[in-house]
Amino acid sequence: MKKIIFLFLSIAFGLNLWAQEVNIIPQPVKLTLNSKASPFTIDNNTQIVAPDSLINSIVFFKDYLSKYYGINIKRDTTLSKKGNVIKLAVNNIKTSTPDRYELNADSKEIQIIASSSKGIFYGIQTLIQLLPYSRMALPVQIPSVSITDYPRFDYRGMHLDVSRHFFDVAFIKQYIDYLALHKMNYFHWHLTDDHGWRIEIKKYPKLTEIGAWRNGSIIGLWPGKGNENIKYQVLPAEIKITPKDAVIKTDGIRYGGFYTQEQIKDVVDYAAKRYITIIPEIEMPAHSMALLAAYPELGTEPNKKYEVAETWGMMNKYNNVLQASDTTFKFLENVLTEVMALFPSPYIHIGGDEASKVWWKQSAVSQQFMKANGLKDESELQSYFIRRMEKFVNSKGKTIIGWNEILQGGLAPNAVVMSWQGEKGGIEATQQNHKAIMTPENKMYFNHAQFIKEDSLTANKPSLLVDVYSYEPVATELTAEQAKYIWGGQGCLWSEYITNPAKVQYQLFPRLDALSEILWSPKDKRNYPDFLKRLKTQFKRYDLMGINYSKRYLEN
Repeated sequence: MKKIIFLFLSIAFGLNLWAQEVNIIPQPVKLTLNSKASPFTIDNNTQIVAPDSLINSIVFFKDYLSKYYGINIKRDTTLSKKGNVIKLAVNNIKTSTPDRYELNADSKEIQIIASSSKGIFYGIQTLIQLLPYSRMALPVQIPSVSITDYPRFDYRGMHLDVSRHFFDVAFIKQYIDYLALHKMNYFHWHLTDDHGWRIEIKKYPKLTEIGAWRNGSIIGLWPGKGNENIKYQVLPAEIKITPKDAVIKTDGIRYGGFYTQEQIKDVVDYAAKRYITIIPEIEMPAHSMALLAAYPELGTEPNKKYEVAETWGMMNKYNNVLQASDTTFKFLENVLTEVMALFPSPYIHIGGDEASKVWWKQSAVSQQFMKANGLKDESELQSYFIRRMEKFVNSKGKTIIGWNEILQGGLAPNAVVMSWQGEKGGIEATQQNHKAIMTPENKMYFNHAQFIKEDSLTANKPSLLVDVYSYEPVATELTAEQAKYIWGGQGCLWSEYITNPAKVQYQLFPRLDALSEILWSPKDKRNYPDFLKRLKTQFKRYDLMGINYSKRYLEN
């Protein structure tokens, strides 16, 4: 009996000690812990006091408490109410940090005051990280703290490719919640590519009837070795591949899926309630094999029967591009008209990457189009293509974002550059007074291995946690004026080797934690050993939430 009592007291004492620890990711700008003060207790008698304008934050917090602790707090609008209350309020004070918030907690009440409703929501995410990470930690207590916080960068983004592998609406919403918990504010939704067209376009039903489905998927890493059921992609003779004897093996299983427009609207609304803007990506002029399978007349090869791509890697980089013609441009304008009606985002991502010029070189139609428009080479045709689409998007009151290849042949007048091939493209964009989003592949591609020797199938290049955390989006060679055009950064998650939600989680965590800190927290607050210490608490929270992550980080 004495042993049981001792064990109980040890657990209680341990939980009480935990209650005085504060391990928040991303690190707040300023945090003061009053370890001698009594904590605030949350139970079914706790009331949250806030105006209707903050309903998104109210619902998010209430749902979180109910789901993970079984606590159902009440809502009240009586601002003068005292004792065991959580008060949320937006002030009207002008500030240079529009999403700034202050969180103050003592034994009687918690106050979150912010300069915007978004700021309140970010304060709620911090409050969640002050909660215990165990369902057994009763009563639920919040330590006495004072926090002042605001983001460093305006663009804090995360990407997900749903073309190589498709993820249903339920998981997309879960993914958005992961971003919200880390104070991210943009979700880059990669909806089209060679491997599947994932968004319903009512004017062109074959995009999903045909383009959303492929007849198989690659087996293993590219390039594979094998001699059974091998399918080869025929390439122009001038294109060289490495290794010389590379072969591709696919499983022959029909695969696909797409989102209806009603589902898109539902997801957009869900994200908006979490203050996350969804940026849709419609790839052009390359990465369009799914489109061409549905509408082959838009390709550069007459009478060609295109197929939705079954493999990825360097081979598909040279797959066909869209023909530069008035017919193609009208088709894309019609597609984007429907897309822009679904997404209130002021930004539309149009891809623009990895467009092999060989297809335009060998196309008589393309060559005639270049001549008629005074374009001296295929790089200028690439620029013309992007500029023409930008003009249309701008006419609808929106701005295009493109991968750094849109710099080829001259940058479109109002475009935002997303720099993935290192930092060069982003630097060049800022030097031309254009916004840039930094997402260099070697640091920000989370489909890459987390460790030098990875336990699961991933892209070969490693993107180590320490390298993610150490990345600085503002390159040292930028002047102070140029640095103002670094809008922020983004992590990318390409799904070649990610077939299910558990694998998404494994690849995402904890690199999303590192990304959130480099984009939110002050540069001088970053400290990797301290981050790793806080990460151990975050892992316990992930255990509570049922999130899959690599346990190898716990070995250190």
